Amino acid sequence: MQNLFAFLRRFRVFIFFTALQFICLFFYVQFVAYPKSVFLSTASGVNGRIQKWEGGLTDHFLLEENNRKLRLENAQLRKRVFVNFYKHDRPTHRIKDTLYEQEYSFIPAEIIHSSSARRNNYFTINIGEIQGIKKNMAVISPNGVVGIIFKVGKHFSLVKSVLTQDINLDVIVGKDGPQGLLKWDGYNPRIGIVTGVSSDLNIKKNKAIYTLGASGIFPKGLKVGTIVSKSRVEDQALWKIEVLFSEDYRTLQSVYVVNSLLQKELQSLQLEIPEDVE
Repeated sequence: MQNLFAFLRRFRVFIFFTALQFICLFFYVQFVAYPKSVFLSTASGVNGRIQKWEGGLTDHFLLEENNRKLRLENAQLRKRVFVNFYKHDRPTHRIKDTLYEQEYSFIPAEIIHSSSARRNNYFTINIGEIQGIKKNMAVISPNGVVGIIFKVGKHFSLVKSVLTQDINLDVIVGKDGPQGLLKWDGYNPRIGIVTGVSSDLNIKKNKAIYTLGASGIFPKGLKVGTIVSKSRVEDQALWKIEVLFSEDYRTLQSVYVVNSLLQKELQSLQLEIPEDVE
């Protein structure tokens, strides 16, 4: 206490002077219009910033609770959104090739899961038995071939991708060129290999590769890719042809399932081809 009194005695003149300055400032701001308006404006701005800081601090501590409420609200809203309901009926597009009397139906679907970095890759699509999907149906995209239906559930189907080791596609070089078999090289999801083409044939770079349609699963004439290089197979009179797939399977989202209505007839006739007798 003695130290406090000593401090006040020592600085009494300065404290008295400061008090008079504040009193004068108070009366000046209180009774003169312009300083008063400036003071009120400044005080309002300071008060606003203080309230903003206070609100931000409060929101930070309530962030987790607010997020929880938003998640619950979003979950309730998503239940009411029509797109989240499973659609039983899907539009079916039919294309009839009058020249060969073959008729195909195309059922649109969306990919909900896929892989492209494995040795054998698969897609899951959002249609199944309800839409008439069956095993071994072809799956295509607007840019090329995708794969074959591998397993079928009631609402979903599993597609064996072209990017697998046991899918061989009957293809043709150009519109009227030599025929061969296309399969994935097992490494690059953009590159396939065509085999079975004789090396005495002139194969040009950038030539398009199309489906042959021999199995009746894929329609004939679907573009598969474009030739990027060729090399001779060792000890064989054949070309090894590298093809850049026309579809990028890493970003694929929409596909069509192909129902070949004459596939059974075609396959049953091909089974009647007699084997060579030695």
